[in-house]
Parts: sequence; structure tokens; C-alpha cells
Amino acid sequence: MPGHIFPRISEEIAERRAGWFEPYHAALAGELDRLREASSTVVLYDAHSIRSMVPRLFDSELPQFNIGTDDGRSCAPALQAALAEVCAASGRSWVANGRFKGGWITRHYGAPGDGVHAIQMELAIRGYADEDSGWPPAWDEQRAAPLQEALGRVLAACLDFAKQDADHADR
Repeated sequence: MPGHIFPRISEEIAERRAGWFEPYHAALAGELDRLREASSTVVLYDAHSIRSMVPRLFDSELPQFNIGTDDGRSCAPALQAALAEVCAASGRSWVANGRFKGGWITRHYGAPGDGVHAIQMELAIRGYADEDSGWPPAWDEQRAAPLQEALGRVLAACLDFAKQDADHADR
């Protein structure tokens, strides 16, 4: 009977939440608390990768950099602008709050009024691998090098923002 499937699914979901979701988020929340004790400003950078084309989810090719800030609610406008500037300067395609506006982590933890600025970055795999080479695609050092440089600048912009914002908050 189909009704017997649902209790097993519910049990499996509960097991996964208890085994993975809850410990992960307890550790993440603890780390954010620790960082907030040390600084008035924290940037949570949540990075993901996705194929450039996923027809069942969207019709066109994704930009290389997909910045999600829950339409500006999960971080300060200045941080979003700084990341957009770095992504634009990379010469690669980018969008802020396009298809990916930030997932649960971004929306749950992003509290710019409390000094926690959360960004989700969805990266198109084509920046570091040949997506047509099979699954999972193999890392391509030469292809990845420019993307790594750009991501280094993205993270530097996050750190610069956190330091400047914390310095401003301490005045």
C-alpha cells in the first residue's frame, strides 16, 4: 500500500536532519557566534557549483558568477556592490539576485542589522571544468586559474568590507 511509504520517508528525513542538518547548522551557528564576539561584522560566504545548463531548472546558460543576497536583505548594499564590481571586473558573466537569490543559509543567517552579512555564490562549473567530459567533471587547472584569481578578489572584498564595517561600527 502506498500509505506505508510515507512513514519510512519521514523517518529517513528525520534521520538525515539529526545526522547531518542539525549538527552542521549547530556548528555554523556556533562559529558565527564566536566570530561575532571577536568582531562587530561577519561575512558568511556560502559557495556552490552548478552546471551552466540545467534544462529542467532553467532555459538559458547561467552566468559564471551568481550572487545571491535575498534581494539585498541578507547583506549590506555596499557588500553586494563590492562583489558585483569584482565579478564584473573579471570579464566573466555575472548577475546579482537572478535565478539564485540565496538559499536557506543566506536567508536564515543573513542579518545585516546584527552584523552578519550572508552571500550565496553559485558558480557555473564551466569556469573550472569541462562540463561535457562526464560526471563528475574533472578539475582543469588551466581553466580554473583565472576563476581562482577572481574568487580570491571576491574573498578579499568580503574581508575588506568586514574590516571597514567593523572599524566604522567601533567609532
